Formats: sequence, C-alpha cells, structure tokens
Amino acid sequence: MSAISSRTVSKDGLKVTTMGLGGTGLGNMYKATAPEVAAQTVHAAFEHGIRYFDTAPVYGFGLAESRLGAAVKSLPRSEIVISSKVGYGLIPIPESEVKPVLWEDAPAFKPEFDYSRDGTLRSIEQSLKRLDTDYIDMLAIHDPDEATHFEPGEDPYARSRFKEAMDGAYHVLHDLRSQGVVKAIGVGINQWQMLQDFVVAGEFDYFLLAGRYTLLEQEPLKPLLPICEQRGTKIIIGGPYNSGILASGPVKGAMFNTKIAPQRILDRVAKIQSVCERHGVPMAAAALQFPLGHPVVASVIPGARSVSELEQNLTFMNFPIPADLWTDLVAEGLIDREAPLPTSP
Repeated sequence: MSAISSRTVSKDGLKVTTMGLGGTGLGNMYKATAPEVAAQTVHAAFEHGIRYFDTAPVYGFGLAESRLGAAVKSLPRSEIVISSKVGYGLIPIPESEVKPVLWEDAPAFKPEFDYSRDGTLRSIEQSLKRLDTDYIDMLAIHDPDEATHFEPGEDPYARSRFKEAMDGAYHVLHDLRSQGVVKAIGVGINQWQMLQDFVVAGEFDYFLLAGRYTLLEQEPLKPLLPICEQRGTKIIIGGPYNSGILASGPVKGAMFNTKIAPQRILDRVAKIQSVCERHGVPMAAAALQFPLGHPVVASVIPGARSVSELEQNLTFMNFPIPADLWTDLVAEGLIDREAPLPTSP
C-alpha cells in the first residue's frame, strides 16, 4: 500500500499529498533535463498518486514553471495542487552575459529581488502565463533572506528583506486569498529563524522550509514548530535530503546546502547511516519519512529530474521502517529526544 496520503495545508482545508514533487529538477538544477523527460516525470508522479507540485520563477529562470505547465495540461487540473512563489523578478540579459549558476542551460535572465506590490502582481501574472493555467493554488514569498545558507555562528538576519516582504508581497497575497483567488499563502525560505517573525507578523497557511527540519538537523523543533502548531501554520519540507547528502551518503563531493559538505556534516551523516544500515533501512528512506512524524508537517517534496529518480523516491517513501530505528537514532543523540517520531501506517 502506498504511504502517500493527504494532509491539510491551509486554514480553509486545502489538502496536499504527503509527498509532492519539488520543481528544482524540472529547472535543470545542477544538470540539464530534457523537456520530454521532465514531462514524463510529472506524469509518472501523477500516476503514482502525487497530487502536489511545487515550482518557482527562479527555478531555471522560468524553465521549471513552463515545463510543469506543459506537463499538467493533459492532466485533470482540479485534482492537482500547484504552489509557486513571488519575490524574484526575471530580467532578460544578452546571452553573452549569462554566467554559470545552479541552473544548467537556463534561459538568458538574471534574477532580481522584488517584494513590492507591483513586482508581486507582475510575478504572479508571469507565472500564470508560464504555467498556462488560470490559477495557482498556493503562493509563497520566496527567499526573504536572499537565499543565503548560514554557517554556525553567522547572523541569519544579516541579509533580511523581512520588512519589504511584509509591506509589499504579503498584502498582495493576503488580498488574493481573501478573494478566493489563491487558496493558501506562505513563505519559502532556507532558514527557520526568520520564520519565527513571519509566523507572528502575518496570517500564513504554510511555510516551505528547505532543509532545517530533517533527519540531519532539527534546530527549529523547539523555537519554531510549537508556534506554528499554535497558529495553525503548516510546514512543507523542501530539500529533505539536505541538498543530496542524505541520499548519497557521506561520500566525497556529497552536497549539503547546495555546497560540498564540510567534515562535521560528513561525520554526522556517517553515524546516521551506520544506524540505518544496522536495521537494513536505506538512509534516504528514513530521511523522507522522518519529517512527517511531526503533526505540523504536511508534505515533503524531494526533487526528481527523471522517472527513475521519482520512482526511487517513492520506494523510499514506502519502505517499511521499524520503530527501533528511530529509537536507536534518538538514543545515540542523532535525533532530538523531543522530536515526534513516525509511526507505521
């Protein structure tokens, strides 16, 4: 039996599947994906019961949205939940000015932060065109910390656009939700600290948190997640493999936070992997299933750039995990003792 079910993600009852499809792979993150392969991946996700698809303008500079939109045209739109984001404007540039970035073979654009009212409305209009749809179910304010990953000791507020986001983009999204144009609004970000401010400053349905509450790290467990639970704000976990290391293991060149993993991370992952191996469980399976143990987590959305990657993720999501694995990870100090643990279906 598939472990994919549905959970509520908005205060009005919108539901998403507990596993969604993250859109970075459709946007050629790290390496290019052929258009037909991207479409096949979306269709395979639907066939396997996935009904939640996340994307953003900055993923492949419009490529991920366009590919998702083209793929879902032949699927029943009313059965699908699409989330996208606002906060980046895409500025056309000459091909000669294109610089290597995360996105391979992406269109000739450069991203610029824009959380203004006009910029937000313009971003939504452009997303609707690229997605070729009449509506977007969920919209999040994207990267109000300028997409920065922070190392221990760094100030997570060093590059904050919190005020710009709340003064501009938030009011647009709030109005659209009140009109029924959008069903859920949120924030999509790579850190948890700033979400503590967003959760009390606005009425958000969800936060799309990339990493941070994963098998590898649970820092927001005490400061953030209880406030979200009190206010009815759900969490969607992007990057459940922490950019790859929880899938690849602590190998040379393993990625963490879109960079080569430092030794401290390699060492911790090696310990987690050792416990998983003792129980005969792929570490990637534990990584996908762990966040869903918390009641505020509505979905995990690993990316996939091919049908085979998607099917591997589904295998991990459905993999039977004995309760002793979780308790051993807790006993060895690799999972926070206060973290709610997944239970078998």
